[in-house]
Amino acid sequence: MQIRLQVTLIEGDQEDVHDLGSFERGNLTFETLGLSLKEGKAVLHAFQTVLIERQISQQLEGIRPCPDCGVQRRMKGHHHVLLHTVYGDLPVNSPRWWRCACDVQGGTFSPLSSLMPENTTPELLFLQTKWASMVSYGATVDLLRDVLPMGKTLNAETVRKHVHRVAQRAEDALGAEQTFFVEGCQQDWDALPMPDGPLTVGIDGGFVRARGKGWFEVIAGKSILAFQRDQIEDQSSSKTFAFVTTHDQKPRRRLFEMLRSQGMQENQAVTFMSDGGGNVRNLQLYLSPNAEHVLDWFHVTMRLTVLGQMAKGLPEDIDALNDVPERLERAKHHLWHGHVGQGCDELSDLEIELSSVLDSSQGDLIPFRKMKKYVVEMIGYIGNNKAYMVNYGERYRAGERISTGFVESAVNQVISKRFVKKQSMRWTPRGAHLLLQIRTRILNNELEDLFCQWYPAFKKAA
Repeated sequence: MQIRLQVTLIEGDQEDVHDLGSFERGNLTFETLGLSLKEGKAVLHAFQTVLIERQISQQLEGIRPCPDCGVQRRMKGHHHVLLHTVYGDLPVNSPRWWRCACDVQGGTFSPLSSLMPENTTPELLFLQTKWASMVSYGATVDLLRDVLPMGKTLNAETVRKHVHRVAQRAEDALGAEQTFFVEGCQQDWDALPMPDGPLTVGIDGGFVRARGKGWFEVIAGKSILAFQRDQIEDQSSSKTFAFVTTHDQKPRRRLFEMLRSQGMQENQAVTFMSDGGGNVRNLQLYLSPNAEHVLDWFHVTMRLTVLGQMAKGLPEDIDALNDVPERLERAKHHLWHGHVGQGCDELSDLEIELSSVLDSSQGDLIPFRKMKKYVVEMIGYIGNNKAYMVNYGERYRAGERISTGFVESAVNQVISKRFVKKQSMRWTPRGAHLLLQIRTRILNNELEDLFCQWYPAFKKAA
């Protein structure tokens, strides 16, 4: 059996037939059932070539007459442009015309420059950007070549540049950084409609291996909306954000825009939870008038657990320090119930006892020095974040969040799964930051909407 595929282009009463390919089939086997991947690629590439050539020729015929006097513009020359599409690379004949005598600008111009401002179609650019945010640049190239008739010009470096270009364009559209984002007064806020459920924002960090030596920090966060009064299909109940601290110049604007995309209003309750680090304390301030700032209980109890383990290694022959585990438990009890002052007093008393032992003891002082160092750090940690420490027991009994555990999954999704800490992947701060912006938009289902803004005729995937 011989199979021939053709496409017929109909313009008015005229029909133009083009061959797309022909195939032969012998005895039917499971392997020869239907079209093979290679044959499908060839058909798609051939059809794309016919369609684009006809579309461009029609466009040029329609715009060649001068819109003012109707005179046909004269041809000066032409050159070939390699157009990269989803179904292969196509050489496009791009003419250059003389402007009409009635055109005051004079000179020549390329009529396809406005139609094709880029050499890569938006759909292919979208696919490259989408997959590169989830797998490596090289794996993205292999994937696209496996399933689509990609040209040989596609490589990992091209994909990387396209990802950076898309991310930078989105970055340029981001508003200016501000210190204070709260607008209006209480009277204006009271006049607002009933908001959706409260927003809970968790912020945490991770580290990415630098291209040179060492590591650099990435801040990632997740915002969860408790409920929506008016169910909106395209509005997600949770969203993520991320940025490189040493590179990003608009971290507060980034967080604010994410919250606003979830419908945040000035009369809506917003809870910010973080580990209390200095790089995130200022990030969450002055974004909402009804914001509550809570220090993550997990990081508090984790530090106390470390102190408890160190207390087990202290010598038992010093009577003044035999009750260290009990003191740490009392400090934890006070902090759990929001008694920050009493918790700090317990730790301060322990510091004094350790100092006296260090002054009087002649034995092995290393465990005491280490214990004192961590106690002092714990006291400073609580002192820096005492304004964010609440009655955790009361919140826990009320069913409210006291920990940023839900952010750990976001950090794993945003950073670990793509930047692959266990492999020898190294990044520049700029490259990591731009890729993070694409990855978070994919996780938030926002990349397609972004392309629809840039290219109004861009069609979303079904």
